[in-house]
This record gives sequence, C-alpha cells and structure tokens, in this order.
Amino acid sequence: MCFTHVGGNAFMSSLDQVREILDSALSLNGRARSFDRDTVLLGDLPELDSMAVVSVITELEQRFGIMVEDDDVSAETFETVGSLCDFVESKLEEA
Repeated sequence: MCFTHVGGNAFMSSLDQVREILDSALSLNGRARSFDRDTVLLGDLPELDSMAVVSVITELEQRFGIMVEDDDVSAETFETVGSLCDFVESKLEEA
C-alpha cells in the first residue's frame, strides 16, 4: 500500500485518498468511506458516467500530481476501487 504526504505530518494511503476523490467527484455524501478494494465501480455505481470519469481523473491528477493520458484510461482502470488505486500507484512509480 502506498502512502502519500498530504500536508504537515499527515500521510494517507492511496486507498483513502481515492475514496475521498470518488466521494467528492461523484457527490456520494460519504458513501465512498465504506468502499474497499473489491467495490465494483463501473456498472455498479450509477454516478460513475463518462462525465464523472473525467472529474475523477482531474481530481486524481491534482491530488497526486500525476498526468493521465487518454491511452492510460480503460474500463479495467475503473472496474473496482482496487484497480483504480493500483493505477494511481503505478502512475506514482512512473513519476
């Protein structure tokens, strides 16, 4: 599990940060706090439509300081919370 500095002495796991981003970008009102790595996103979360994917990507880029290219994005990336976390961690390793 990857931990990222979020200010001061605070560190958060990428899973916690991805949950925060999903909650914010999809206006889930705290529902994302209960998500685990196996929580299915695409096809199971009606709020995650094509416009929401763009919002999530934008927030991921801003939060983690990564660049997400069009070729990086696939259905598999957004299949589960875990696959999205793995994607973020792979992008952080590239940086």
